[in-house]
Amino acid sequence: MINTKIAKTLMTGMLSSVLACGSAIAADTMTGKAESTADSADSKINSSMKKVRGYMDDSGVTAKVKAALVDDEAIKSTDISVETHSGVVTLNGFVTCQDQAEKAVLVAGKVEGVKSVSDKLHVKDSTKQTMKGYAGDTAITSEIKAKLLVDDIVPSRNVKVETTNGVVQLSGTVKMQAQSERTESIAKAIDGVKSVKNDLVVKS
Repeated sequence: MINTKIAKTLMTGMLSSVLACGSAIAADTMTGKAESTADSADSKINSSMKKVRGYMDDSGVTAKVKAALVDDEAIKSTDISVETHSGVVTLNGFVTCQDQAEKAVLVAGKVEGVKSVSDKLHVKDSTKQTMKGYAGDTAITSEIKAKLLVDDIVPSRNVKVETTNGVVQLSGTVKMQAQSERTESIAKAIDGVKSVKNDLVVKS
């Protein structure tokens, strides 16, 4: 009888220990899951905060660039739009001459927080442009297209060529950077070309 009581007592003690261990393991598991969830939430919050800060920084840079363009009397900024992404400023719109485009890029590049400037500005066609000038631009465009057509490297079908007052603008898509550079090189070599604005997009 005494042995039976002792056995029951031992069994009760063992069951209590097992239950206690089980509770401890369950608590540890729940704690681990909670910590993992908290870490995941912190990571998402940090990522979101970084995106917000980046957006705010870009917005601040855009505002500063616009202000700088307005302050410069040599630039007609009303036709220029400014966009910023990760510190890279893109200027879009129209200017009256190539000098204004170059000036706008220079002014934007000096603004604090600007890493680089992408020039997407276009020179407006002047109403006072002479027929001689127009004929010259047409001849330049035609000659460049002819050169590109016979070139083995450049995919001429995907390249658009426009010339205004001797300034050549290249647009379209190519598969390699070498093709973009080759196209620009061909355009620059044409007689009468003042400068080349290469807006070709490389898509592999």
